Amino acid sequence: MTSFGFQLYSLRAVDDQLPTVIERVGETGLEGVEFAGLGDADVESVDAAMDRSGLSAAGAHVALDEIEADAGGVAETYRELGCETVAVPWLDPEHFASEPAVEETAERLSNAAAALAEHGLELHYHNHDQEFAELDGRPALVHLLEATDDVGLQLDLGWVGAAGYEPLSFLEAHAERIDLVHLKDYDAAAGETVEAGEGDLDIGATVELVRDLEFEWLVYEAEDRPDSYGTLDHAADIVEAHW
Repeated sequence: MTSFGFQLYSLRAVDDQLPTVIERVGETGLEGVEFAGLGDADVESVDAAMDRSGLSAAGAHVALDEIEADAGGVAETYRELGCETVAVPWLDPEHFASEPAVEETAERLSNAAAALAEHGLELHYHNHDQEFAELDGRPALVHLLEATDDVGLQLDLGWVGAAGYEPLSFLEAHAERIDLVHLKDYDAAAGETVEAGEGDLDIGATVELVRDLEFEWLVYEAEDRPDSYGTLDHAADIVEAHW
């Protein structure tokens, strides 16, 4: 059964400490959170906030450099918080500019996946739009998936649409590599992401497909208003309307 979560990066600029933010998420209909660092909070206080809130851990975003430097430390932190999955949230466009660059990127991600697997964590990669640079007639992201078999894909629907592709078709085509989906909207004409419900993404159809394909998590993420709990309120409205 698919669960509906919230990426905490969406509230990265609010004044409250992470445990307080988590407790605010727990007051909504959302079922879990995806971490994007812990800020100044320690693992114990975050774990306690998760327990008080009754939320589950959808996973965590962790930079590739951080995993390469200390996979064991990353695993210790996030396994204590209940995570089974870590996603690399970003790599610069240069990593997808050519087929050799993609092959090098794939090797780094595969090595990181192997290092995390030793500690019981899976690795996924979260896309933006630079991964859709065309290489030999296909998106660089497709080349990346073909060059790895131990790295999952955390598909961000908004960035797929902003890159000029139909998000639900791409999601269905690569479903076997996906466990977690990011719910984000997009303006196709502008080539930009927008807040869920304000763009071209059919949210009702998205929810139906995600459930039909039995992904583990649909995770709400927003790029704008990171300093306002209005972002969380909007996510809660989406849950109430569509979940």
